[in-house]
Amino acid sequence: MQQIILTGDRPTGPLHLGHFVGSLRSRVAYQHDYRQFVMLADAQALTDNMDDLSKVHRNVVEVALDYLAVGIDPDVSTIFIQSQVPELAELAFYYLNLVTVARLERNPTVKEEIRHRGFERDIPAGFLCYPASQAADITAFKAHVVPVGEDQVPMIEQTNEIVRRFNRVAGRDILVEARALVPEIGRLPGTDGKAKMSKSLGNTINLGASADEVRAAVKMIYTDPLHLRVQDPGHLEGNVAFIYLDAFDPDREGLAALKEHYTRGGLGDSAVKKRLEGVLQELLEPIRTRRAQYAQDKGYVLDVLRRGTERARAEAARTMAEVRRALGLAYFE
Repeated sequence: MQQIILTGDRPTGPLHLGHFVGSLRSRVAYQHDYRQFVMLADAQALTDNMDDLSKVHRNVVEVALDYLAVGIDPDVSTIFIQSQVPELAELAFYYLNLVTVARLERNPTVKEEIRHRGFERDIPAGFLCYPASQAADITAFKAHVVPVGEDQVPMIEQTNEIVRRFNRVAGRDILVEARALVPEIGRLPGTDGKAKMSKSLGNTINLGASADEVRAAVKMIYTDPLHLRVQDPGHLEGNVAFIYLDAFDPDREGLAALKEHYTRGGLGDSAVKKRLEGVLQELLEPIRTRRAQYAQDKGYVLDVLRRGTERARAEAARTMAEVRRALGLAYFE
């Protein structure tokens, strides 16, 4: 039986190079080997965006455009909108009875996100319960594999805890445990050298960025603060320009020679950035072009989302029927 992958994004802004490295290019490859569901997690995005609903609404189509532009095929992958599959919310409600508040608060991913957002004890209940919601998303489609960053692995572990507990309650294996698939290249740092490329930090290069925007971003990229003169030896560690080249430059031999020249001295940061700009322009130009073409036909994009959501809901409904029967809630069958 073909294995199932669930993946997706919170539609809070256009996708960027960090998303491309972390998941998007893998999704393009996986769709031919797995049965792939790609979720626009708009309901989850509301857990910390209730004060700006329009940000979520407008970015559903924006993120869908990014999906299509990078090559996710809606005839092969099922692209769907989370909020339009009500079975996911029902599943999450039942799962909340299988996890304690203390366990939710101990989840390392949740703890870090609470700290990052400055919630302290003013945590929206929906945000704290995010792991149960994610468990519902994964198990509704009986996903075997979930591609995630290293920082999201605890979420998959907690999903599997819920799966095991539910199956014990049911007395048989209904839900499927998932495996976290962590990409070889980890989190891409921001252009400013910060640990994470993030929409909220404004240190991203969006997939739909214009050639001028890419050029301007590359000029500002963090390199080696100790490399003050061209003749000085440069350092690769923490050098964002070289991290990006490692992620995107297909000429590995040329890149190795560039690194050797930089570390021995005699190569300026401007030369490194020139190479990086060329690599990124070549990568993003076809994505940018396809995105613009799809953006001219929003009706087609909405139809892709409608058809994908219908397929997703049918799949989730089958799992939901099994869950209701296991819980003794199928009164009219």
